[in-house]
Amino acid sequence: MDQFIKARNVTFEYIRRDDDGNVEGIETALDKVDLDVKAGDFIAILGANGSGKSTLAKHINALLTPESGYLIVDGKDTHNKDHTLAIRQTAGMVFQNPDNQIIASIVEEDVGFGPENIGVPTDEIWTRVEKSLRSVGMYHYRHHSPNRLSGGQKQRVAIAGVMAMKPKCIILDEPTAMLDPIGRQEVLSAVRELNKKNGITVILITHYMEETIHANRIFVMESGKVIMQGKPREIFSRVEELKDHHLAVPQVTELAWELKQSGLSLPDGILTKEELISELCRLS
Repeated sequence: MDQFIKARNVTFEYIRRDDDGNVEGIETALDKVDLDVKAGDFIAILGANGSGKSTLAKHINALLTPESGYLIVDGKDTHNKDHTLAIRQTAGMVFQNPDNQIIASIVEEDVGFGPENIGVPTDEIWTRVEKSLRSVGMYHYRHHSPNRLSGGQKQRVAIAGVMAMKPKCIILDEPTAMLDPIGRQEVLSAVRELNKKNGITVILITHYMEETIHANRIFVMESGKVIMQGKPREIFSRVEELKDHHLAVPQVTELAWELKQSGLSLPDGILTKEELISELCRLS
């Protein structure tokens, strides 16, 4: 598979100024970050608040550009302003609060807003709207008002709106942070389907560990640095190291780890209830 995203030594600082414009402080949000993502990958980026993961997401979408280092998206350098529009169409962004992305009073009109803005012909817009809404399981709600939808449904509409722009990649910045467990499951299922069936590259920014177990690769961030990277099983086998960085692990992984600490012969990095039940049955 082709290299889709390549970041090398990406560094970015936020500068705080007082009312007179004097510098009060400088916060290094990204500190020499390297990142490689192949086309069609499902990548998860984990980290506590302030770790730099959302800042990194905005760099992939060219909302921010590195102060040093470089970031290439689908062969285009984000530093080059001539590429900005193409990068934003290639790598669509879904934010934490769907209400910030939904602007129309009817679901299908909202999904069609993005394609209309980039000059897609009317017939093609409605084809894209139908396909996008079907891909996230929201086609039957096409004539509804977004205000009557649940949080999970709204977020799926927001994802459909990005999909209608035909991106190669979707970046989801804490997309389930404001949702209940059912809404989180709805959104994650829709995203996984887009990744598997459509080959869309997915970058998932989250602090919910359970959401990352199906990723191809996980990057763990702290203080603007990538401190761990690997497959989910590799990352969640390092329970004590994650705890040292004040990060949790999926609940079932935690339970399996505690059972192993108590003397049971269990493997590291158990990720699902089914795996744990299977291993416990093996021991009985």
